[in-house]
Amino acid sequence: MRQLIITAFLSADGVAEGPGDGDYRNAGWTFKDVEFDPAAYEIKGREQGEAGALLLGRRSYEAFAPVWPTMDDFAGYNAMPRYVVSSSLEHEDDRWPATILRSLDEVAELKAGDGGPILVHGSLELGRALADAGLVDRYHLLVFPVLLGAGERLFSARDQPTQRLTVAEHEMYGNGVTKVVYDVVK
Repeated sequence: MRQLIITAFLSADGVAEGPGDGDYRNAGWTFKDVEFDPAAYEIKGREQGEAGALLLGRRSYEAFAPVWPTMDDFAGYNAMPRYVVSSSLEHEDDRWPATILRSLDEVAELKAGDGGPILVHGSLELGRALADAGLVDRYHLLVFPVLLGAGERLFSARDQPTQRLTVAEHEMYGNGVTKVVYDVVK
């Protein structure tokens, strides 16, 4: 069985929306509001080397497809198989081909197969649905020392039983960013 990992940038108050760009009022908060420290991003390079596939929601796929194929920093992501979970996407983007999955059951089938870890990048709505369905095995989080207030969060607000996590790895960097890798206790 493959491990499913959600990787995300979070503000200290749990906002994950618009870390790079977009329409969110605080878009770009990871680089505009916190001093850059390359050490904090070591995990991003490691993810590309260790992952066997990339899983995205439709909106993230549509945002990444025109940009990521041209970015040298994302060579690992560009070389691995990609999957998009969408009930509305009619066809893949030829610039960044991906297999379209229509349901979380299809994600569970992909996860049950052979191969390296499946990495979920961006895709907040998908991440919440995967967690609510019990399909997430690990979280790679970079927590930034900013409070953003309103904004989309990574974790579901659904009323559900307590889900325990264990800390597999953690580190704090000179710019105040904290890396926390959590394993989901099943």
